[in-house]
Amino acid sequence: MAAAHTLTWRPGAIELDISTPNDGPPTVQRFARSGDESAPDPASALPIAEIHLGGEGSGVSSSERLMGSAVGRRLRFVDHRDWHQGGMAHLEVISQDPVTRISVISRWSSWPDLPVVRCETEVVAGAVPVELRALSSVALGGISSPGAHWWLDHEVGFAHNTWFREMVWQRRTPAELGLDDSGLDQWGITSSRASFAIGQRGSWSTGGHLPMGVLRARGQSRSVLWQVEHNGAWRWELGDQGGALYLVASGPTDQSSAWMRRLAPGERFRSVPTTLVLAGDDDELFGALTRARRRVRRPHPDNDALPVIVNDYMNALMGDPTSENMPPFIDAARRAGAEIYCMDSGWYTDGATWWNDLGSWEPSLRRFPDGLQAMTSRMHDAGMVPGLWLEPEVVSVSSPVADTLPPEAFFQRDGQPVIESGRLQLDLRHPAALAHIDGAVERLIADLGLGYLKFDYNMDVTQGTDVNADSPGDGQFGHQRALLGWVRSLMDRHPGLVIESCASGGQRMDAATLAVHPVQSTSDNQDPLFTAAIAAAAPTAVTPEQGAVWAYPDPSWSDERIAFSLANTLLGRVHLGGRLDLLSPPQMELVRDGLAAYRETRDRLAAAVPFWPLGLPGWHDPAVALGMRDDGGELLTVWRRSGPTTVRIPLTRHTGCDLHVEIVFPKALPTQAIWDARAGELVVELPAEPAARTLRLRRA
Repeated sequence: MAAAHTLTWRPGAIELDISTPNDGPPTVQRFARSGDESAPDPASALPIAEIHLGGEGSGVSSSERLMGSAVGRRLRFVDHRDWHQGGMAHLEVISQDPVTRISVISRWSSWPDLPVVRCETEVVAGAVPVELRALSSVALGGISSPGAHWWLDHEVGFAHNTWFREMVWQRRTPAELGLDDSGLDQWGITSSRASFAIGQRGSWSTGGHLPMGVLRARGQSRSVLWQVEHNGAWRWELGDQGGALYLVASGPTDQSSAWMRRLAPGERFRSVPTTLVLAGDDDELFGALTRARRRVRRPHPDNDALPVIVNDYMNALMGDPTSENMPPFIDAARRAGAEIYCMDSGWYTDGATWWNDLGSWEPSLRRFPDGLQAMTSRMHDAGMVPGLWLEPEVVSVSSPVADTLPPEAFFQRDGQPVIESGRLQLDLRHPAALAHIDGAVERLIADLGLGYLKFDYNMDVTQGTDVNADSPGDGQFGHQRALLGWVRSLMDRHPGLVIESCASGGQRMDAATLAVHPVQSTSDNQDPLFTAAIAAAAPTAVTPEQGAVWAYPDPSWSDERIAFSLANTLLGRVHLGGRLDLLSPPQMELVRDGLAAYRETRDRLAAAVPFWPLGLPGWHDPAVALGMRDDGGELLTVWRRSGPTTVRIPLTRHTGCDLHVEIVFPKALPTQAIWDARAGELVVELPAEPAARTLRLRRA
């Protein structure tokens, strides 16, 4: 290979070196934190982009993988540019395939103070049309620690994310995932055909796994985290190349989500972004990612105000609101200290179940003979912002909307409507579909004086739509981009409007959605003990000021169980449910104390970063802890679900220092929290039944 020129990019906290040989593709030779002097092996580098076109297979033996595309290996460097804009440094590297004449633009953007890079790739068709079937947002070789046994000396982290069981992080060695030493080096083979991939193909972008992963070097302060940022299909893949691990991340692909896009000459397609973080432990990784998430999301006053949200669904009315049962609940929400009242599902149906009659979004006169405005006016008179639940993308097959809108306004495959769970999927690329739901929402906002909307989504459409699309996956891709565009336009027209994202809880908890919606539901779990693990893990997926967690006090529960449920919410966004209207005065006072504690501390959450003194929570861990750290100190919630009543929390950064410990909530229940400065541990004594405490920590 001819001598290569090296592009060096030094935006601040990271270092990037890109090799640009004349007779080979440009490759990332070095991606490291500033000051990291390790030298990766050039043999482990990948082409700067992996691109699969129609009629083009793999160049290295296995087309099942994203890695190894023939087009990627034919790329040749053309030019580059770098600049500063919007507080970030930007780098573009332009390459071209001499066979198809496509141009490939690889973009990297970084902040000077964060070890974080956002990556994306754009393809521009040349003189002839091409069929694009996969496009990486990042392709990066040599991500394992140089010189290490990559199959054994590392851990791969990934998170299961299923209904009622969100954000459950796992750790496995590459060998446990099928990536192992196979003795290929002795035969001069630089890459096996093995890979480990996680992805999602349907409309639940996080229905199965979070679009994230971590590779950590055991025994070293060296980790890389990645996050694919798309509200639809995505895939990331690990494998081995040149004696090290590689990462390729992408949005939808032909093989995993029936995606293909035809590009006419000169036409462009831009990949979904992927964010990379370089750091040491989990606290550093997710701390940097939390700061980056705040910088890329849409600004909204809700992110600073953090009002308390009450919702009448969970463990309360459960989708059965009426003019009889709502007033006591509204009054109880006012007494508790709620600031937003969101009426959940069922307000539109004359039937017995909220699941049916979706699409017209007309208030039920059977449920509300005097009109729904009587309820929203009551909320407003109680000092709360009125809110309403909708499932805007969905139309029940029995709804008159199913017949009044043209067939092309819904997802179709081969001329047949796509039906899931008795529902049709609106296609927001179609003007009639967009006009229908936009008009319905504008009418509800105007008629009811709404300031809060909860947009739910309770089905996963994996078929896509082939109407006016190059492929079913591309039709779905277009709808998903149109969906977020519509939500942005709504908030442009109504700057104070808060729109919550929900999809059976946290089944759409992706970075693209979180960059638009001020509030994100994290789960539908109805058990406070399980919810504790979800609440503790939530900051891995969403900033604390956006991540809504349910508290649902029940009159049959003990004070400790009620306090446990309330503590689940105090380091995130409060979603208060439960039978508030049936609580005894002492139980209501405990709820009021919890919300008062939240109002005292919530101003710190919008700038704080998370930490986990007991590590990321396991689903069945007997004790779980989550902290929030800012310049003023730390807030810490400790949950004991089982096991010894003494919980020891290591806080090694404070070892040898005097630490002031204050009970934030519940102050009325017995708690003993002692700081052992010599051991660097906080010792918390809790009752025999499951209990939780939120504490404030400050150095004396």
